[in-house]
Amino acid sequence: MQAIITPLPDFPLVRRGDDIAALILERLEATGIRLQDDDILVIAHKIISKAEGRIVDLNTVNPSDEALRLAAVVQKDPRFIELVLQDSVEVLRTRPGLIVTEHRSGWVVANAAIDRSNIRSEAGEERVALLPLDPDRSAAALRARLLEATGMRVAIIINDTHGRPFRVGAVGVAIGVAGLAPVSDLRGQHDLFGYEMQTTEIATADEIASAASILQGQTDQGCPVVHMRGIPFKRDENATARPLVRPKELDMFR
Repeated sequence: MQAIITPLPDFPLVRRGDDIAALILERLEATGIRLQDDDILVIAHKIISKAEGRIVDLNTVNPSDEALRLAAVVQKDPRFIELVLQDSVEVLRTRPGLIVTEHRSGWVVANAAIDRSNIRSEAGEERVALLPLDPDRSAAALRARLLEATGMRVAIIINDTHGRPFRVGAVGVAIGVAGLAPVSDLRGQHDLFGYEMQTTEIATADEIASAASILQGQTDQGCPVVHMRGIPFKRDENATARPLVRPKELDMFR
């Protein structure tokens, strides 16, 4: 089956409390797409964060002593650093212009994945977006809503862009997953010449998230939702993104 990847254009600006499932269904209809079983929807975390109220005005943040200390080291706004600390379990690296932490969801990422892009601020506000409180739960809830509305069992990936050690540039990664096994274990399978795979595990959800990220864009494209059909994956009714996090005892780079 041929793979088809379609961004949903003209997606409206999302506000707190908006019904993301209803907005997606409206955009699917406008684009002429009727959901089928095993379709995949990749959703930029930013619209989930907006709908769930994970947008914070820095003017409402009181930085702690630790935030003030780290802000002087990394040369960033101490209010911003306070939010980073609140969403992190450990600070791993710092230098001027950069703070890398372990997010409470397990991701090792700069600034606890907090950013200012594509956030509308009213006069006097300085708003930033945090990751959803529980992206897996958000993905599962959205999947359930779409199943109820259409009867179709689709897979949901909530993605973000993260940097990588030893590689330049950020790429799309899955931070929330529902209905799709996030990792494909190929160990024990054979290649074209009969060689048995010994260590190969593929981050399927990340590969899909990255493909969608190209079409979502990072600036003014306005396409936070991408529909995919014909992408091979293994269904998993209990899926989360947690298997994508490398256990600390196997992490050679910290």
